[in-house]
Amino acid sequence: MEFKEILLRIRKNRNLSQEEMAERLLITRQAVSRWEMGETIPNIETLKIISKEFDVSINTLLGSPRTLICQCCGMPMYEDSVISKDVDGSFNEDYCKWCYVEGEFVYDSLQDLINFLVPSMSSQYDMTEDDVYHMFSEFLPKLKHWK
Repeated sequence: MEFKEILLRIRKNRNLSQEEMAERLLITRQAVSRWEMGETIPNIETLKIISKEFDVSINTLLGSPRTLICQCCGMPMYEDSVISKDVDGSFNEDYCKWCYVEGEFVYDSLQDLINFLVPSMSSQYDMTEDDVYHMFSEFLPKLKHWK
């Protein structure tokens, strides 16, 4: 789905006119119209405002061009509902909501995270705890948070 379709869906789902959406974003109605027609797209600063105002990630606004992966635990983040948020309420697309909460990381060390993951993942995927431990011990240190 393209930005213009996503923006239109956001506006319609909230029962807003182009004028009302423009007022919330502090822009002109004509800008909203041009975006919905696909003539232009907003700059990154405006995308951030749209994201925060309508509680939708920039990745989603851009049509989910990439699969987001938590840079702490490695979990794929396919929906905005699992993406963490910073203290100001903006999305932090680097981390899931279970690893990063209100500006703080949940796990103090890589070992704490691995110790949490091993029992649940071994039973969920029918793997031995040793296999899961080895898998995460090799994979997780490659992620941004643990480098």
